[in-house]
Amino acid sequence: MPRKKTAIVTGASGGIGAGLVEGFLNQGYNVIGTSLNASQSLTATPTLVLVDGDDGKQETAAKAVEAAIQRFGTVDVLVNNAGIFRIKPFTEFTTEDFHALFSTNVLGFLYMTQLTVKQMLKRKSGNVVTISAALADQPFTGEKASVSMMTKGGLNSITRSLAIEYAKEGIRFNAVAPGVVDSPLHKDAPKDILKTFQPTGKIVEVKDVVDAVLYLAEAGQITGEVLHVDGGAHAGRW
Repeated sequence: MPRKKTAIVTGASGGIGAGLVEGFLNQGYNVIGTSLNASQSLTATPTLVLVDGDDGKQETAAKAVEAAIQRFGTVDVLVNNAGIFRIKPFTEFTTEDFHALFSTNVLGFLYMTQLTVKQMLKRKSGNVVTISAALADQPFTGEKASVSMMTKGGLNSITRSLAIEYAKEGIRFNAVAPGVVDSPLHKDAPKDILKTFQPTGKIVEVKDVVDAVLYLAEAGQITGEVLHVDGGAHAGRW
């Protein structure tokens, strides 16, 4: 019988994160789920360990990785899903906006990925999937999110860099770049407007993103890839 794999999912309490937790559990994984209030939103089980904490803090990453090793022995997959998104004209972004975006989107990635990779190196295997954004590759006039995309574009770049750095160590790095997702992030936006943000005229479902992550988690020859789940929005104007 094959060894049961373990996945860490950040930003696990709702939307894409909760979908990812469910998706990995359904695939037979053990899961560590982290977020500010993971234990209030999800229910721990023998195969699901919840870690409460700010994903932008190093101690949260340390607790999550320690829990994975102590409970399940390994970390096979890390999904860097925790992220925040702010929209406003470029000249109105504040220093507070920058620090909030950088803390969750970039520092959270750095802390969690560094600690996870140290564990993966011991086994010479593992993979990291990071949730980016299609808007980082294809801006359009409907969304003023320049500083938010400065962080997401950085995640795309480091994904490619790390794919090369660790290729011979058996560790893969990929990103999933969603378009507009039907999640709590867009709960107040009119659906008919959101549908116009993608060429297919459809809103991305959480399941679409989860399916892409699960695919990359098992796709042994794919590394350094940014997989767009955006109804074609990254391909150009429409």
